[in-house]
Amino acid sequence: MKTLSEYGWPIATGLLAAIVVLLTLSRTPDPASPMDNLNTVSLTPRQTRTIDAPVSYADAVRRAAPSVVNIYTLKEITERRHPLLQDPFFRRFFNRSNPPQQRRMQSSLGSGVIVSKDGFILTNHHVIYGADEIITLLYDGREAKAQIVGTDPETDLAVLKIELDNLQPSTWADSSTAQIGDIVLAIGNPFGVGQSVSQGIISATGRKDLGLNTFENFLQTDAAINPGNSGGALIDTNGNLLGINSAILNESSSVGIGFAIPSNTVIKILKNIIVNGRVIRGWLGVETQQLTPQVAARMGIDPPEALMITDVHLAGPAFQSGIKPGDIVTHINGERVSNGTSGLNIIAELSPGDPITLEILRNDAHLSIDAIAGVRPQVN
Repeated sequence: MKTLSEYGWPIATGLLAAIVVLLTLSRTPDPASPMDNLNTVSLTPRQTRTIDAPVSYADAVRRAAPSVVNIYTLKEITERRHPLLQDPFFRRFFNRSNPPQQRRMQSSLGSGVIVSKDGFILTNHHVIYGADEIITLLYDGREAKAQIVGTDPETDLAVLKIELDNLQPSTWADSSTAQIGDIVLAIGNPFGVGQSVSQGIISATGRKDLGLNTFENFLQTDAAINPGNSGGALIDTNGNLLGINSAILNESSSVGIGFAIPSNTVIKILKNIIVNGRVIRGWLGVETQQLTPQVAARMGIDPPEALMITDVHLAGPAFQSGIKPGDIVTHINGERVSNGTSGLNIIAELSPGDPITLEILRNDAHLSIDAIAGVRPQVN
């Protein structure tokens, strides 16, 4: 009879073989396991795009800041005193020499941009409107009284003049090349705290029909523009003047919606005011109303865009050329008019004496009428 020790080695060998088989089988992946797919995935390093952007815009600000001035205005306000002060009984309690009217000085603030070495400064019309005295505070600490050269309320621009030496004028950027997403900086005097800089991007170009000005072609930006920034500079990252900060959508609620008048528009206004004392624009002498697309389509106008003449000024260019109320205007000088703003801008860009050709629809008849641009009446 054999003892257990005699079978020890065969049993141990069998057990070891069984363990090896079990371990091998346990490492075989389950075909249905989701981990099977992950073992075959090849991970690709994340592709990144390197943008060469400056970590500071100090050079641009250093170049532009000396051209930006703070503007303070004073206006004398006359107010009637309370009627009770005219009563002999109540007047005993007050200074009897007080006149029936009292005067006080009202102050406001804004910003401006030096645009020439001989002291011309650009700002907004609303910054200096009605001011009896205008004081400019320069970047180097000097002060100077400013005189109004001329204003253009229809674009909300004004030109001032100061008599100082060693002025640093702004350099100009071409606003027609501005693109949505471009980085811009706004420099001005918000809330009177002193010159400040805010940074953002161009949010939109060619903004119009906002009801802010008669002629609108704004650069929209999310750079912070607050009361006191009006008339200040919107610059590019090289420190060049891209626009004049003019307005925000709503002082109480808008965040990141500011508007600047483009530099190319500003240059035209500046030259007109310096040469003529005001801006001279073309004028046709009509009032218009935009046709709805439905009405235009029913009239066979394709695309359904046109203006209807609602009023003709007596003795104006339109009246003299035979244009009548009810005429439907589709083109002005070959350009299609889609709304009143586009038609107004086409005419305003002309100089007095320039020819105007209007394509109109009158009683189902297509006519071409020629007129001569007049001088647009001045707005105060």
